[in-house]
Amino acid sequence: MEEYPEELRTPPVSLVALVGCPEQHVLISTHLNSEQPPINSLALPDLSKISLLLLAKTVNQQPAGSSSPNGILKRDWMQKHRTKIPAVVAALFSSLHVAGDPAQWLQVCSDLDHLKTIIRPRNIKLLVIVVHSSSPDEINEDRLLALRKRAEVDAKHLLLFNRDDPFELKQSLSRLGAAFAELAAIYYRDEARRIKTRIEKKTFNSVDLHVRYCFKVGVYAEFRRDWVEALKFYEDAYHALREMVATLTRLPGIQRMVEIKTVAEQLHFKISTLLLLGGKLTEAVKWFHQHYASYRRFVGSPENIFLHWEWMSRQFLVFAELLETSSATIQNIPSPALGTAEQPLTEWEFRPAYYYQSAARYLKEKRGALELALSILETWNENDSGTESAVPSIYVGQFSRLLEQGNDLAMQPLTDEEYTRYAIAEGKRFQDSFEIIALLKKSHESYGNLKVQRMASLCASEIAREYFSLEDFNNAKELFDAVGNLYRQEGWVSVLWEVLGYLRECSRKLGEVKDFIEYSLEMAALPVSSGVDSLHFRAKERGPGGPASHSQREAIHKEVFGLVSEEANLASNNDLKVTGENPLHLEIDLVSPLRSVLLASVAFHEQIIKPGMPSSITLSLLSQLPLSIEIDYLEIQFNQPECNFFIINAQRLPSDELLTKKQECCLESAPSLALLTNKWLRLTYDIKSEQSGKLECVSVIAKLGPHFTICCRAESPASMDDLPLWKFEARVETFPTKDPSLAFSGQKAAQVEEPDLQVDLTLGASGPALVGEHFMVPVTVTARGHAIHFGELKINLVDVRGGGLFSPRESEPFSLDSHNVELLGITGPEGEEESQLGPDKITKIQQSFGLHSVPSLEVGKSWYCKLEIKWHGPKPIMLYVSLGYSLDGTDLNAPRTNIHKSLQIEGKVAVQISHHFMAPFRRDALLPSRSNLVSDSDQLESLPLNETNILLVSAKNCCEVPLQLLSMSIEVDDDKIEKSCSEQLGGGDLLGSAIVVPGEEFKKVFTIILKVNSSKQQLGSVHLKWRRLSGVESQSGSTSMASWVSTKHKLPDVKVELSPLIVSLECPPYAVLGEPFTYSVKVQNQTELLQELKFSSVDAQSFVLSGSHNDTAFVLPKSEHILHYKVVALGSGFQQLPRVSLTAVRYSAVFQPSAAASTVFVFPSEPHFKIADAEEKRMEPVAAD
Repeated sequence: MEEYPEELRTPPVSLVALVGCPEQHVLISTHLNSEQPPINSLALPDLSKISLLLLAKTVNQQPAGSSSPNGILKRDWMQKHRTKIPAVVAALFSSLHVAGDPAQWLQVCSDLDHLKTIIRPRNIKLLVIVVHSSSPDEINEDRLLALRKRAEVDAKHLLLFNRDDPFELKQSLSRLGAAFAELAAIYYRDEARRIKTRIEKKTFNSVDLHVRYCFKVGVYAEFRRDWVEALKFYEDAYHALREMVATLTRLPGIQRMVEIKTVAEQLHFKISTLLLLGGKLTEAVKWFHQHYASYRRFVGSPENIFLHWEWMSRQFLVFAELLETSSATIQNIPSPALGTAEQPLTEWEFRPAYYYQSAARYLKEKRGALELALSILETWNENDSGTESAVPSIYVGQFSRLLEQGNDLAMQPLTDEEYTRYAIAEGKRFQDSFEIIALLKKSHESYGNLKVQRMASLCASEIAREYFSLEDFNNAKELFDAVGNLYRQEGWVSVLWEVLGYLRECSRKLGEVKDFIEYSLEMAALPVSSGVDSLHFRAKERGPGGPASHSQREAIHKEVFGLVSEEANLASNNDLKVTGENPLHLEIDLVSPLRSVLLASVAFHEQIIKPGMPSSITLSLLSQLPLSIEIDYLEIQFNQPECNFFIINAQRLPSDELLTKKQECCLESAPSLALLTNKWLRLTYDIKSEQSGKLECVSVIAKLGPHFTICCRAESPASMDDLPLWKFEARVETFPTKDPSLAFSGQKAAQVEEPDLQVDLTLGASGPALVGEHFMVPVTVTARGHAIHFGELKINLVDVRGGGLFSPRESEPFSLDSHNVELLGITGPEGEEESQLGPDKITKIQQSFGLHSVPSLEVGKSWYCKLEIKWHGPKPIMLYVSLGYSLDGTDLNAPRTNIHKSLQIEGKVAVQISHHFMAPFRRDALLPSRSNLVSDSDQLESLPLNETNILLVSAKNCCEVPLQLLSMSIEVDDDKIEKSCSEQLGGGDLLGSAIVVPGEEFKKVFTIILKVNSSKQQLGSVHLKWRRLSGVESQSGSTSMASWVSTKHKLPDVKVELSPLIVSLECPPYAVLGEPFTYSVKVQNQTELLQELKFSSVDAQSFVLSGSHNDTAFVLPKSEHILHYKVVALGSGFQQLPRVSLTAVRYSAVFQPSAAASTVFVFPSEPHFKIADAEEKRMEPVAAD
């Protein structure tokens, strides 16, 4: 598209001219360029310049009814209207001249008359601008009226321009821009109307003039931004031109044909641009296909056909660039079910990639046709100077010879023969391969962005062919390699053959022996049909690989193995050589394309092998090469190097290399190592392994020449994949082993058993592990059948549930560390010296891993140690202990024997501590926060200030073993807490140590007096010391007690507040039937306020009550009020006292004593108590109800 002139590529812009007052031109021109749409301007200082620019129409212009013109479109017509012929001429006069003396006025009138004379023949519009020099009042209205009549313009086309006042300047420029736009639109509309009149009246007989007139009307419509009318007349011009081509009875001359197609190209470009500008993507694509169908057969003579292919390539290229730059293609692609029934549109025809690819294809056709034209016209003199003076003519698509006639230049039309010579000379100047590569790269990039790998690979293959033709083998090889990978995946054998042929030739040119051999072997092993030679229809595109046939496969096979043979290397002068200084080694893995060259299958007959016992192994080799190959020897490699062995060919003498390796590895012999096409070569041998563990065949190395080896990864028959390119071919499939069951289940690996255990490894543990204690696990090693040397214990702690022992939670209830379970240490037997462990003593401890050396043990001896493990949280774990040792006490690197033991240990919480706050018996404090009706789960518990509070702490045994409790105490971590509250701990250690059986609960009472009023008071933590009751039996048989464990329970924060009222019930500890006693309710006011109390009492059936039942009392500040009742019991046993309710009016709080506080025991008669000696107090556990 860059080859098109700018006036064709860009929409036309109106052109105006400014004449006079040159100092104002820059300001006005800048403003016009900033308008939407912009307006270009010509700045002329005076009228003499416009006289030279706007000459009268030439007299040689053909009249309307004349014969056919010399051409269709003039080359410079659009440029002339964009840069030379203005639509409006603005005459700028100074206000001093307009309002000046008569001489100045006459000069103004003379200039106006001269200007009208110049512009009137071209119908150019006139605009008069009066530039103010000072005050706008200096111009007489009569003078302005006379000026307008003299100029013959409307009043709105006589403008006053004032640049001194910014506001007036802005308005003047705005009016000026609007006037220019209006007059320019009028000019282009009038010009279009004038030409449309000719078209409607048909005042001409030439189709060329019809096309020209329609084209001009379309251009004038574009000047006015009337895209609909422009599109209509461009289409009329195009249809007229196509009808002219359709009515031709004979093939026109080459120059006439080039002119027609060039004009059609410009019209097509205009139409496509307008369609895409309007968002009509589908219509634009349809139009392009109509354009392509109309001219694809408008070819010309054979010697000029290359011009047609070049023209076709340019059509696709330009349309691709239009699609790429158009915003219409960004939108969703319409349904592909469009177009006509004969030629429906596909999705790709809406993508630029398709058109770039087609442009490259036609440019290839042009290159071939140009070579043909050169061969046809090879007798012509290439140095003929007649083509050097050929230049474009005044008409689009025409060329002429430039002649010198004295001091003047003349244009002489070229004959068809001269034009053909000129076109061939121009075609030879350009290298089309670089342009083809650029087009294909754009198509490849576009397809890649669309994730269309197949089309992108096709473009990459074509790019690589162009690089190959330019002898740029590095770039060609890189692209062909990428394309070949896709073709292998898709299984496209024919195109893969062609690509491999190019890769093979590139490697030959670059001197890369290894790549040449690999590509050659892959080609030789490809499945190709036998009849491809006669059916191959792309003979000229076969490439350097030749036809894909069986005979060609055999030729490549012979070439490769001739290259690697010793005789060929001695006799060849080729740069590709395989010698001792440059040996060749190929690797074939499980995904290599060379698996069809050599496939190795290995199967153990037994999956479990006894150590030191022979086991059979079957090696099977398969090749799809067209000819048989003879293997010198095979090397089978295992993961245990001592099991490696060689298989030599009995028909060939062993080399010096094999004789040297005979001392290191085992040598086996085979009658023949000839590998036939598609036939398994099966070899069975016995191997022995002394080392326990996994025994796996890793690879098979085949020696195929003096300096050529192939290393093939071993595969298991049970999991061996088919050859991708051969699985759909008609061939006989056989099993890699003679035994079909072994072919379906055989594996390339086997397990070598551990030798019979002669050592005992014992793990012992008593009961579950308890959180917080140091849990001891005894480990005993006994040498029962043989001695132990260089022993080593490995300890691993693994979570039973599959998670890690690491806990990411920050608030783990029993977490002292980030690990829930931790290995603390490994303790050996008492009295063990370091000398017994030997100089290689190792002890390594981590949170979940441990390593400890085991001393050498003779037969019958034993050794033990203890694993110290601590649980920070309840979690079951699996304890794995591995013992590794050597039977040889002299060699540290001797094979080792391993014994594994595991033990699951449950980690459980030993005790669960809870607490409960209570008030003293028959004494309650009124707390305002408790009387609040709004309940909040996050609200702290409230306790009264300077009052005795009862704290009941319970410890429940949650495990399966009895626990021994030593002490329970409350400890504080801050001195401030100790000063703010007084705690009576109720004793230190538990005398005699309390025993708590599983499920039993131990309780202890603490009294707390809070001394500081606080909204959030810390109380410290409860510390309980305990240990499991059962001892841990040591190796000597004695029982040792476990160490004490401290469990911490943090007490919650409380709210401390002053209690306004304290209510106490006073009653004797017991009553006697029929005897009266006093029952009192004491209310203590601790505030500075008068408190009003309302009380009421309810009679009880078992008592007779004397006293006030309902009343109101007032309690003075810092004083108390007592209610006395006289009560007589009427029944014996536990009886409920009369219920007394108190209401504090100020706080709206109601007090009712609890049922326990209102209960008293009534004896039937006066009891008699015997007072015994005070015994030593002893705390006993209280069983939970």
